[in-house]
Amino acid sequence: MARALAAAGHEIVPGGVPADLCVLNTCAVTAEAARTSRHLIRQLRRHNPGAAVVATGCLAELEPESLSALGIDLVIGNDAKDRLPELVLSSGLLDLPPPPRRSARPPAASATGRRTRAFLKIQDGCDNACTFCVVTIARGRGRSTEPDRVVEEVRGLRGLGVREVVLSGVHLGSYGHDIGDRRGLGGLVRRILAETDLPRLRLSSLEPWDLEPDFFEVFENPRVMPDLHLPLQSGCDATLRRMARRTGVDEYSRLVEAARLAIPDLSVSTDVMVGFPGETEQEFNQSEAAVEAIGFSRLHVFRYSPRPGTPASALPGRVHGTVSRERSRRLHALGDRLARGFQRRFLGRRLEVLWEDDEAIGDRRRWSGLTGNAIRVLTETDATGDLANRITGVVLESCVPGGVIGSVADPLDRPAEDHRPVGRAGS
Repeated sequence: MARALAAAGHEIVPGGVPADLCVLNTCAVTAEAARTSRHLIRQLRRHNPGAAVVATGCLAELEPESLSALGIDLVIGNDAKDRLPELVLSSGLLDLPPPPRRSARPPAASATGRRTRAFLKIQDGCDNACTFCVVTIARGRGRSTEPDRVVEEVRGLRGLGVREVVLSGVHLGSYGHDIGDRRGLGGLVRRILAETDLPRLRLSSLEPWDLEPDFFEVFENPRVMPDLHLPLQSGCDATLRRMARRTGVDEYSRLVEAARLAIPDLSVSTDVMVGFPGETEQEFNQSEAAVEAIGFSRLHVFRYSPRPGTPASALPGRVHGTVSRERSRRLHALGDRLARGFQRRFLGRRLEVLWEDDEAIGDRRRWSGLTGNAIRVLTETDATGDLANRITGVVLESCVPGGVIGSVADPLDRPAEDHRPVGRAGS
């Protein structure tokens, strides 16, 4: 959206700078996410009294009237989300003369303040029927972006200096299924690698049942980051059946084992839900034990939240809030232990890091970046050292809260653009 508005000649301003237009992409995946979206709308209206405020996303799709009541000037549902810049500019909300079109490329949608790593949405909608999820209602059937357009987007981001692109989608693993291509994602990854010079390509969340037996072959190319996020949701088969998940714990565990055998230094993270209707203490204990046995590198733990219109909202056996909070606490603690254990495996190793952010610490600068297998690395340079948007070798030295301390192993005077990944992380 920002790139399209910038391409039309408008200026994208940083946080804290007065704007003529504020756009909020809302979320409704949990009740807490919906509350947060409403809170952000109130904040936008309060801090930008003269701006037009537009809401889109899942909450805008599911509850357009409630958002309008909060003072939103324009509510755009998911079916028209891709046309948001066009709809806003034609709505008359902006009392501005049309700016001249720019020939230069618009700014990248970077995950950080710099043009280092960009998320590129290539798929929307979901064809699954998990009983707890409102996404299918809010987003509709799965839809894939044309491969030619994806490749062109990657080239455009490279032209802006982006070193890593993260392919994302609501149901990313189903990319191409809507046009009859069951191996669409693997084919798209190979095209991006063959037709662009992107140094690093990363995949976001993938449902385990979408992965064909030969999918892991794409990771043989060192430009594909050894990082997989495979949602499990529960480590108990009985709970998974009530969720209508299309996998069991044993099948999932075999998939993770196969991935680890195929991809050196692989990071495997997951989502785990607690407090799903009917989850007994025995079921939770089974889930906790399975999560520990699989040995994830990171856990995203969240408590079940009933969403209107979903089958799970009508299931019996509601878990009390105090119970689900305690289960969440236990899994968060387990997740911290697993993450620290994964990081320790790489102490003393040389990994490659894409440096993203920095802050002044006295007369020095502290830098933060990610390895290929998603370990957050921190290092320091003197005040003149500049690691921004560079990929360097780093020796990991010690674990600290928030990541791992590392020392740069490459000379800092080497031009960043001369560097290309030469091997798998840790090689």
